Amino acid sequence: MANPIVGIFRIKELRERILFTIGMLTVFRIGAVFPIPGINVRELSRYFMDQVNTGNPIVDYLDFFAGGAFSNFSVFMLGIMPYISMSIIMQLLLIVFPSLKKISQEDGGKKKIQKWQRYGTVLVCLIQSYAVTQYAQAISRSVDNLLNIGILPFTLIAMLTVTTGTMFLMWIGEQITKRGVGNGISLLIFAGIVARLPQAVWELIDMMRKGNLNPVFVIIVLVMFVAIIALVVFEQQGQRKIPVNYAKRVVGRKMFGAQNTYIPFKINPSGVIPVIFASSILTFPLQIAQTVGGNVAWLGAVANALSPRGMLYNVIYVLLIIFFAYFYTQVTLNPIEIAKQIRENGGSIPGIRTDRIEDHLTKILNRIVLPGAIYLAFIAVIPTIIQWAFNFPTSISYLMGGTSLLILVGVDLDTMSQIEGLLKMHHHEGLVKRGRLRGRNL
Repeated sequence: MANPIVGIFRIKELRERILFTIGMLTVFRIGAVFPIPGINVRELSRYFMDQVNTGNPIVDYLDFFAGGAFSNFSVFMLGIMPYISMSIIMQLLLIVFPSLKKISQEDGGKKKIQKWQRYGTVLVCLIQSYAVTQYAQAISRSVDNLLNIGILPFTLIAMLTVTTGTMFLMWIGEQITKRGVGNGISLLIFAGIVARLPQAVWELIDMMRKGNLNPVFVIIVLVMFVAIIALVVFEQQGQRKIPVNYAKRVVGRKMFGAQNTYIPFKINPSGVIPVIFASSILTFPLQIAQTVGGNVAWLGAVANALSPRGMLYNVIYVLLIIFFAYFYTQVTLNPIEIAKQIRENGGSIPGIRTDRIEDHLTKILNRIVLPGAIYLAFIAVIPTIIQWAFNFPTSISYLMGGTSLLILVGVDLDTMSQIEGLLKMHHHEGLVKRGRLRGRNL
């Protein structure tokens, strides 16, 4: 009875949510191996087997976040990234255009914004799916019988199929959030990364067996991997507590006594969102440059310059992570709104004048966000460092750090915190006996 795992499946609501989530993720993984109509799967597999020795860092990068769906030319080959890209664009538009933000604050405004966001996702999918068809045509020039149908029919069918696949994934993510456990979109990315683990581990073992990789380097990197996980968990759970005192209040005929509480500002308030946003923003032009680069000279040059192993890519990546860390924190934790709520409820921060609460909270947030963003950026570039220093394969390097590690740890902590909340709501013990799990949201 004291076992929390047993307690999870004893609660009907939680059991149904977990089984529903597993079922949706299973559908996602099955769809990742279904190829686009018109693709000769045997010739495609042969082509990528020939590419194993030379390698293509851009294709490896895109395939990694799609959970292997990109190299399979499956219906889910774009993954959920077009939806995330459109989410970023919509958030930026809300800040740039005050009239659009005003619409979002009206009754039913959020539904309008979500509807426009879905329409924008379809547009992004059509652009990226057309780039995919150009990439397939470029491959077919070097591989005979790759396309079983003509170029024009394949282009139309592929664009329709891939766009529908991404919209279906978006629906799956919404259903998991609504009827399952955890954030659906994040879990889809999480499942795609986890699905690559067995192949990456086997590739590492095979390289050690063939003598292409020094076992001492492997041990060093594994120790680094464990240490980085501990640091990521510590950083994700860290908080800065802002004390708030509330005076006595009279509500109707009742008097409420003074309360002393605090505002928990996380060291990294935005969690893994900046890393996901930065990856998505870079993936969109990178995919177009890679897929269409064979036909357009300057796009080919862009694809080479933005190689995930290159210096330019990593510099832009770090800057985008820092930018989105500040951007997302300002969107989700508005010091003006927090200060307004404190004043309306008769609260005050010790040692701070009431009219200076906004400045005090803004100062604290700026001091917290900068080191947190730099830390995120450092973790994100670890795969490149590992590849440069130890000549590790791309697949295992991406798993040893960077975006994948942050997403794995962050999504895992969020999902566990939600499960623990549901357990305690039904008067059960939490998942952990010592300490508390904290999600990203306050």
